[in-house]
Amino acid sequence: MNSSANLVHSLIPKNSEIVRIEFAERSYNIHIGVSLLDDADIFQHLPKASIAVIVSNTTIAPIYAKRLQTTLQGRYKTIHTIVLPDGEAYKTWQTLNLIFDDLLKYSCDRKTTLFALGGGVVGDMTGFAAASYMRGVPFVQVPTTLLAQVDSSVGGKTGINHPLGKNMVGAFYQPHLVLCDLSTLSTLPARELSAGLAEVIKYGPIADMVFFDWIEANIDALLARDPATLAHAVKRCCEIKASVVGQDEREAGLRAILNFGHTFGHAIEAGLGYGAWLHGEAVGCGMVMAAQLSQRIGLVDTAFVARLTALIQKAGIPTVAPALAVGAKANADRYLELMHVDKKAEAGEIKFILINQPGQCLVQTAADELVREVIAACS
Repeated sequence: MNSSANLVHSLIPKNSEIVRIEFAERSYNIHIGVSLLDDADIFQHLPKASIAVIVSNTTIAPIYAKRLQTTLQGRYKTIHTIVLPDGEAYKTWQTLNLIFDDLLKYSCDRKTTLFALGGGVVGDMTGFAAASYMRGVPFVQVPTTLLAQVDSSVGGKTGINHPLGKNMVGAFYQPHLVLCDLSTLSTLPARELSAGLAEVIKYGPIADMVFFDWIEANIDALLARDPATLAHAVKRCCEIKASVVGQDEREAGLRAILNFGHTFGHAIEAGLGYGAWLHGEAVGCGMVMAAQLSQRIGLVDTAFVARLTALIQKAGIPTVAPALAVGAKANADRYLELMHVDKKAEAGEIKFILINQPGQCLVQTAADELVREVIAACS
């Protein structure tokens, strides 16, 4: 996990880069390349079914749903498309039920295959629907955002938000395939691209500082959406995540390192209201806060914190923590209250993913006084 692959990639359809994620009989491929939405051969090993259902949203469906449907036509007798409202604010029970309503209306059976065409919200909800409908049907991740391609589409975490906490209701359920078509990133808004870069940057401090060096050297090319540079970033991130998740599918230990920045970040999202900040923006700011906490505990020096902060800023991601105070409640009290609801909290204690040394991290608690200092310093 501490070596970075050479920047040599073929971006020709039917010759995509492949990262394998190992789960014994549930192993699957992550395909990375350009124009893969048009490559029917990628889907040839999926379970046979008469019905396929594409789940997308109001932003992505008008751009890419028809292309995917055309590619799938030779494989499925019937293809339906479900279009959901777009945004983190709609990652709810009500929206999830829209998927179930249509699956039942279309008389979908246990062999029906769902295709999640969109960003992390679509992927998480489609995966949860696949895990739940008739107690489990096949599904495929087709992520169209950088954040989803490097993180949320890989590893089988699915779910929805609760007003009191992010992703608090869900299931571990692996897809049969992940298809990362880099050409979909050409229509990604600049803010969404930057948000995705937060999850790219994350992999350096937790696992591979050679990759972190590479990101620093190539951040301008990433922001410019250079295809070869994006291909390398997506592949390396998927390699690291596949290695971690393959060892710890259900986050019993090692997988928690992938949540670097997320304890603070999830508090920001819940405190501001889902959708006010993009997930990657909250995680990026959360990484700065987690690095600050690591430094105050004595794990890393101020130079590393400054270096990480500078890269996150250059990627176009906010590094100043927003105020979450409600009424008479102090800002730090509100952050701590929200973090106590986070999935990583155990026995009333907040678990933080901290940088033990650049390229390695650990999970541990921290004194509330230190957390308050970090919130004040970053606000």
